[in-house]
Amino acid sequence: MRAFVALELPEAFADEVGELARALAATCEGRFVRPGSHHLTLAFLGEVGEAEARRAMDALDAACAGAGAVELASAGLGSFGRGRDATLWLGVEKNPELAALSGRLREELLARGLGFDEKPFLPHVTLARRARLPRAALEGLVFPRPDSAARVTLYRSILEPDGARYKPLYTVALA
Repeated sequence: MRAFVALELPEAFADEVGELARALAATCEGRFVRPGSHHLTLAFLGEVGEAEARRAMDALDAACAGAGAVELASAGLGSFGRGRDATLWLGVEKNPELAALSGRLREELLARGLGFDEKPFLPHVTLARRARLPRAALEGLVFPRPDSAARVTLYRSILEPDGARYKPLYTVALA
C-alpha cells in the first residue's frame, strides 16, 4: 500500500484552506485536492506492506510521545514544477515545534528500518496538481488564520483517476 504520515489540519484551518482552494480554482486550472483531504505531510513512505505499516505506527507513537499541539500559520503560496505540471501549495511557517516533530518522526522511522522521501522538510498543504498558474498576480486571496494541529495520522493513499483518496490507518493525538 502507498502510505504517508501527516499532521491533520484542525477543522477551522482546513475549512479556510478549502475556501482558498475554491478561490484559486476560479482563476487557475488544475486538479484541486478534494475538500476534506488537505493535510501537512511529515513523511512520505511510499509503498509499504502490513509489517512496515505496523512499524510506522510504532514510530508514530514514539515520535509523538510528550509532544504538544503544533502551531500552524500560513506562509503564502508556492509551487513545485513548471508549466502544465506544477503542484500548487500553501506554505506553512516552519516553527521549532513543527520542525522537531518532523525530525523525531523521521528518526523513529529510520530506527525501525523504514524508508521515506528524504527531501528536506518544507511544510506545505497541497492545493492542486497539474496546475496552470496565471501570469497575472493573484489578488484578493484570504489565507487561513493561525491555528494549532493536535493529531498525526498514518494514511493510506489510494490513487484513482480523479485524484488520490486518503484512508486514515492510525492516529495519535498530541498533548
